[in-house]
Amino acid sequence: MRKKRHNYTPEEKVSILRRHLVEHVAVSDLCDEYHLQPRIFYAWQKQFFENGSAAFVRDSRPQKRVEEVKIQQLEAKLTRKHEVLSELMEEHIKLKKELGEL
Repeated sequence: MRKKRHNYTPEEKVSILRRHLVEHVAVSDLCDEYHLQPRIFYAWQKQFFENGSAAFVRDSRPQKRVEEVKIQQLEAKLTRKHEVLSELMEEHIKLKKELGEL
């Protein structure tokens, strides 16, 4: 039977790393306490040293993608409105020329 995965928040990850680095708690004790594989702990430590706490932040990316998709949809809608408007203006001018008003 598989164990249930626990997705740690960035704050929890930093807290676990801090306990090892500042309080000098052994990696094996932390891994036992939090039911972690040592390779996971060391991967977090590597990310932390390479990127700092920003390595664990996930919130901004999905929001950015949603905004980009919304912008693309609105630009496409605006382009279509401009096309329709130009077609209508072209027909209007053509009718005016036929009626001799221009």
